[in-house]
Amino acid sequence: MDSIGLGDAGSVALDIAAVIQANQARLGEIDGAIGDGDHGVNMGKGFRIAAERMRAAPQNLADGFETIGETLLGDIGGSMGPLYGTFFSEMAGSLKGESELTSAGFSRMLHAGVEAIVDLGGARPGDKSLVDVLIPARDAFDAALAGGKDFAGALSGMAAAAEAGLESTRGMVARIGRAARLGERSRGHLDAGAASCALILSTLAEGLRGKLG
Repeated sequence: MDSIGLGDAGSVALDIAAVIQANQARLGEIDGAIGDGDHGVNMGKGFRIAAERMRAAPQNLADGFETIGETLLGDIGGSMGPLYGTFFSEMAGSLKGESELTSAGFSRMLHAGVEAIVDLGGARPGDKSLVDVLIPARDAFDAALAGGKDFAGALSGMAAAAEAGLESTRGMVARIGRAARLGERSRGHLDAGAASCALILSTLAEGLRGKLG
C-alpha cells in the first residue's frame, strides 16, 4: 500500500500533540541551556489545547493539522507559535481537496511547510534552528523516493535525517534567535526548536508508517 486515507491518518495529528506534551520538560531543559527556557511550556500548552479541540471533533489529517496551526498561531507566544502555526497551516492547505495521502502528496505537503518556515523566520542551514532538521528531512524523503524507496522507506529516511539534523545543531554556533547573543558559548548545546521539530517529524513518520501496514 502506497497511500493512506486522510481520515485514517487523522490520529497521527493527535500522536504529534501527545509526544510534544510528553517531552515538555525535556524541551524546556534544552531551551534553558542557551535560551529563555520557555519552549517546552509554550509548546506543551499549544499542543494540549489543540489536542482538546481535535478530540472534541474527530478530524482527518488535514483538519487536524489545520487545528494545530490555528491553535499555535492564536494561543502561544514567542517565535515558535507563528513558525509552527504557519508550518502546520501550510501543510494542511496542501492537503485540501484530497482524500488520500500519497508519497508525492506527502512531499508536496512537507515542501509547503518547510518553505513557509524559511520565508517567515529567515533561518538558513547552519544557523542552529529547526531549519537544520527540516531541510535535511525534506531532502532525505525526496532522495529516498528518487532512489526507488516506497512511501514507508522514504518516511524512515526522513526520520533518520531529522534525528541527524538535530544532533548536528550541537556543534553549531547560533546565528538566529535568542541564543545568537551567546556567540561561541551556544556551541555544544542542542537547539530547542530543532529538538521539537525532530520529535514532530519522527512521530509523523512512525504514525504514517503504521497506517501503511
